[in-house]
Amino acid sequence: MAGTPRFYGGIEAGGTKWVCAVADDGGDLLATEVTPTTTPEATIRAALRFFGNHRPLAALGVGTFGPVDVRPGSPTYGRILATPKPGWADTDVVSPFRDALGVPVRLDTDVNAAALGEWRRGAGAGLGTLAYMTVGTGVGVGAVVNGGPVHGLLHPEFGHIRVPHDPVRDPFAGSCPFHGDCLEGLASGEAMRRRWGRPAEHLDDPSAWELEAEYVALAVVNLTYALSPERIVVGGGVAKHPGLLAAVRARLLALTAGYPGAPVPAGPAAMDEYVVGPALGDLAGVTGAVELARVS
Repeated sequence: MAGTPRFYGGIEAGGTKWVCAVADDGGDLLATEVTPTTTPEATIRAALRFFGNHRPLAALGVGTFGPVDVRPGSPTYGRILATPKPGWADTDVVSPFRDALGVPVRLDTDVNAAALGEWRRGAGAGLGTLAYMTVGTGVGVGAVVNGGPVHGLLHPEFGHIRVPHDPVRDPFAGSCPFHGDCLEGLASGEAMRRRWGRPAEHLDDPSAWELEAEYVALAVVNLTYALSPERIVVGGGVAKHPGLLAAVRARLLALTAGYPGAPVPAGPAAMDEYVVGPALGDLAGVTGAVELARVS
């Protein structure tokens, strides 16, 4: 019926928690719920219970931790692949929702969803290109280029790039079960916990945060030169540490060393506008998941 309100669902399926939301036709969030990421069965059941308590949806968007097969038509579409998250490899995060809710489900990575959310409704509004880096339990990057999230062979797995690792300064071997001292293996919350013996939120050692800023700045300079985004949003639990983004900006300014010149940010004021926190805060991912649903 013409004029009947439509409602959309979104899920930010993170490795630590799932954030579920229902939004109106304009994308404004009406209700949200956070549930811990436990087993696939229990976590999916909790999400379905949330949506069952709200009005029927027109579509659902899911932004999940990965790697995940985002290729429609692939025999493993919608399945999480070789994830380090115990118990989650080969989990189907599309079919249970499509079957139970009877609506289209559009899938992407959690960081691509966050990038889309910030590009449409947050720090990237009005820009042509935006990258979103999350530094939390893991490290990942999503990007919006030409109006949509970046895909290719699969999807970006920027958390597993190699960054310079000085074993004298940092003898920690890395936490990644696949690559050891890749970016995620050196800079994630899990890496910080293993290196320093306590979670990042309980670390107050300046040398720990100086090292973290070094790794994040190295990642940002690689992202800058590889993708040339107009802005980089850095979110995630680790990135909330007071002073971390300021230290990243200062180190990034030194790492770029004036190359190649304008329009690459060339001064502290420009860096403040180039590397920013998420305008949507902790709701960037689920907002982007709703946006996935709205364009499905």
